[in-house]
Amino acid sequence: MSMWLFDLGNTRLKFARSCADGSLADAGAVAHEDGEAWLRALPRGDAACIASVAADERRVALLDALCARFGRLHLVRTQSRCGGLRIAYENPRHLGVDRFLALLSALDAGDVLLVGIGTALTIDLLDAGGWHHGGRIAPSPMLMRQALHARAPVLPESGGAYAEFAGDTGHALASGCEGAALALIERSLERAQGLLGAAPALWLHGGGAMALRDRLPPHRHVPDAVLRGLARWQAQAFA
Repeated sequence: MSMWLFDLGNTRLKFARSCADGSLADAGAVAHEDGEAWLRALPRGDAACIASVAADERRVALLDALCARFGRLHLVRTQSRCGGLRIAYENPRHLGVDRFLALLSALDAGDVLLVGIGTALTIDLLDAGGWHHGGRIAPSPMLMRQALHARAPVLPESGGAYAEFAGDTGHALASGCEGAALALIERSLERAQGLLGAAPALWLHGGGAMALRDRLPPHRHVPDAVLRGLARWQAQAFA
């Protein structure tokens, strides 16, 4: 059976074929801008598993397009328990499915602090026993820049280079917004070490991760964390 996995985020759709050994193949990504061009890039197969945090309009458009290409569709929801994973949220519907699947991808990897940097910046702490200790949500550096520009158009929406103390408005904006994200990640690492008694591994995923990597402590870059979690969810659901 040909099984495909789809991760519909706020700006991009990522997809891959799930292999019998748990690996991913034929991965692709496309921005879902206005119009329907992004839907024409979709593959075909027997079954599809979909995780979505996008707006209802985008999610419905994707599901409609997949109905014509796949015999079965499975829309994944956050679960309070899945395999050895136990999430901290009392109401699992309040934890984004992307965070849930990223946590699932890190199961059995020991103590891990997962940081997703997309439209939002999300941080989740997972211990070696599969317990989720909760997390944080903040605007990503990109969203901070967009929000500032929307309220004060004189402040550029992009551009500038990071510096500890910048000598230009563009550089100061880049430094402040990226610095806020770096500080939140570093504080979370410090607090996680105090809670667990040892420093967790740091995992990064999301489209905005690359801009911060050079200024973070040693870490693992897992750009397909959500798809990896989808593959693990699918293997358990269809075992």
